[in-house]
Amino acid sequence: MWGLGKKRTKLGKFLDKHGRTQQELAKAAGVNKETVSKACSDPDYSPTVKTLSKLMKALRKLDSNVKAEDFFDI
Repeated sequence: MWGLGKKRTKLGKFLDKHGRTQQELAKAAGVNKETVSKACSDPDYSPTVKTLSKLMKALRKLDSNVKAEDFFDI
């Protein structure tokens, strides 16, 4: 099971549900894996506009209906 025993944000739970790793998202989005790790575990994390755009573009390949508001308080 993905994410077993870890604190997970909505983004982390989304990746777990879709069977994807943080490293896969980082590569697809073109962002640092530490950035994705923080986004998946820190509920207070707020990405920059540029990072958010990259993440959302990659996430929409998994589910075309996702919105930034689904994962971050913006």
